[in-house]
Amino acid sequence: WFDAPIGYISSTKEWAERVGKDWEPYWKSQETKLVHFIGKDNIVFHCIIFPSMLKAEGSFILPENVPANEFLNLEGNKLSTSKNWAVWLHEYLEEFPEKQDVLRYALTANAPETKDNDFTWKDFQARNNNELVAILGNFINRVVVLTHKYYNGLVPQHHAFTDVDKETLAALKTYPNTIGTSIERYRFREGSQELMNLARLGNKYLADEEPWKKIKEDESRVETIMYVALQIASAIATVSEPFLPFTSEKLKRILNITSSALETSWNELATKDILLPTGHHINASELLFSKIEDAEIEAQLAKLEANKKANEAANKTVEPQKDTITYDDFAKLDIRVGTILEAEKMPKAKKLLVLKVDTGLDVRTIVSGIAESFTPEEVVGKRVTVLVNLAPRALRGVDSEGMILMTETPEGKLVFVNPDDTNISNGLKIS
Repeated sequence: WFDAPIGYISSTKEWAERVGKDWEPYWKSQETKLVHFIGKDNIVFHCIIFPSMLKAEGSFILPENVPANEFLNLEGNKLSTSKNWAVWLHEYLEEFPEKQDVLRYALTANAPETKDNDFTWKDFQARNNNELVAILGNFINRVVVLTHKYYNGLVPQHHAFTDVDKETLAALKTYPNTIGTSIERYRFREGSQELMNLARLGNKYLADEEPWKKIKEDESRVETIMYVALQIASAIATVSEPFLPFTSEKLKRILNITSSALETSWNELATKDILLPTGHHINASELLFSKIEDAEIEAQLAKLEANKKANEAANKTVEPQKDTITYDDFAKLDIRVGTILEAEKMPKAKKLLVLKVDTGLDVRTIVSGIAESFTPEEVVGKRVTVLVNLAPRALRGVDSEGMILMTETPEGKLVFVNPDDTNISNGLKIS
């Protein structure tokens, strides 16, 4: 750990050479703000060892802050790339196209800033469907659709503001500072929720004012309502950028404020009274987010479960060999080919099947603990290998006269040890 952090400086130098920039200002300029984002297990190295090295050298600046997060687990287990217990970005982008911001939002909203947290696909789905779609996306879609329906896409003029309008616009101006402060304090989780609260403000305003009902009786009031709603939408386009950059760009395009004089800076949001002026034309509505279905989530869970089973299989150790026996010991075992003729479940026993087996010598009853792996219908007619001279044993009142030989795969699946050649007659000995 004395050597590893030097790689940060080396990588900066390599990048700078590749793009034709000077690397030193990034590490030596007093105008540079150096922040290290790390996990909690690296606090000592980044707060003591590395800063001590930088200070001892003399020409390097020191980190201004070292925000350290706790651990993020995946579906209750520790993330592990070697065990493939992870969400791979390239796979995510293929399976959830155009949903880059959804993952960003889910991770930010559930960031382990003060305690270990768990990323689950169900929570990911809920964040998308219940927040991004139902709150933020719903508000923007209603505003844009109604503006085109009532005013052909033009921002309407406003008339005298009601107390509700004034309170809403005043609240709107507080969000840039609130969200900005959260970001500057590295409380990204808090900031993302304040962004969603701003969308909630817009949703509540529209729901309470009901412009779709008032349009027939008070057109001037609806003009003011839509004017206020459009100011909120414009603010969302700016303050969403740190959390939802692709969505922010798309929303600015819808509101027709990309690379124009109308694109408002963060600081201006808290002071400007007019973000979208009367007469400004906005573009047609596009869905910012789409619902994620249960089947999509089940597919991700199935993938993880498959990875888990593969890991368990790969790491499962072969049982050690038992003590050696003599040939005479082995010769005592009378193992024969048989066929299961009948099968039924043992009453009040989850694991047991009662089998009628043709051993070639006779038809006998054998109780076998395979009921959790096979139904009675699946085993009838099955060719099996039977230990026929095992001493009878009473199991739940049924005498079992032998044993069906089975094996278990690394995945825990029971498999019959049976002869491949169907022409082999029941009763033939296996030796």
